Amino acid sequence: MLSLIGTIIVGGIIGLIARAIKPGDDSMGWIMTIVLGIAGSLVAGYVGRALGWYHEGQVAGWIASVVGAIVLLFIWGLVVRRRA
Repeated sequence: MLSLIGTIIVGGIIGLIARAIKPGDDSMGWIMTIVLGIAGSLVAGYVGRALGWYHEGQVAGWIASVVGAIVLLFIWGLVVRRRA
């Protein structure tokens, strides 16, 4: 249970970092940014640990989480543009 809460908190921070790093003007709110950061953190954390690239708590996990969140922000931007 604490691991999930920690992942949510870290994912929120990761989402805000990814939003600051990713270039472009995103019109989504900060809540959606945090949700995409949480999703990116979960996906990148799961994939990285499953492939044996790193273990929980390593710096590589933070880097992978930021990259995962940036990728999700980019995909979200493409999906929203196609709708408009």
